[in-house]
Parts: sequence; structure tokens; C-alpha cells
Amino acid sequence: QVQLVESGGGLVQPGGSLRLSCAASGSIFSRNVMGWYRQAPENQRESVATIYYNGLTNYEDSVKGRFTISRDNAKNTVYLQMNSLKPEDTAVYYCNLRQPGSAPFWGQGTQVTVSS
Repeated sequence: QVQLVESGGGLVQPGGSLRLSCAASGSIFSRNVMGWYRQAPENQRESVATIYYNGLTNYEDSVKGRFTISRDNAKNTVYLQMNSLKPEDTAVYYCNLRQPGSAPFWGQGTQVTVSS
């Protein structure tokens, strides 16, 4: 009932920037939590950043000061601005949405590769 579509991934050199977008559609409650997770092949999926309906944000320690999560509630879209990218940021990035009464929803993922 909720669909999430990510875009903006790609190949970037160390120190570069990317901006990820995730557009949500369907039966979306206003009081929801959206976030970005990432998973490298050898690692568990980890939370990168989350943003609540009221704008409260949380970041994984390794991305603080480099990544910024934001949302446009009118467009049901969440963004992840990634600056000063490092090779260890390489992963598939997944958009996530949580709201009361439902299992979490996931996007299909977008590949981010940081390499020279």
C-alpha cells in the first residue's frame, strides 16, 4: 500500500557528493518516520539517518557532519545529501518508512559507489 522509489545513486570519487531522493506514495500517515539504511555485501544493514515527521533527525556517527537528511512533506519525499564521501560509504542505500499500525516499508535500493 506504500511504495518507495529511490534515485540518485551512482559512482563518485572520494571527497565527492551525491544527493539521494526517495519518493513515497500510497496510504501514508502524516506522523511517520523516514530514513536511509545502507548495506555493503559483507555487512549488516545499518541505519544511516532518520527523520521524523516533526523534523527531528538522527545520524549514524560515521556520517555526522557529512550527510544531511531532509524531507518535503508536501511531496512525501525524503532526501539524503552526502558530502565528503569515503570509500567506506560504498553500499546499497535503502529508503525506509515506518508508521503506526504497519510493518516497515522499503525501497528497492540504490547503489552508491565511492572509488577513484
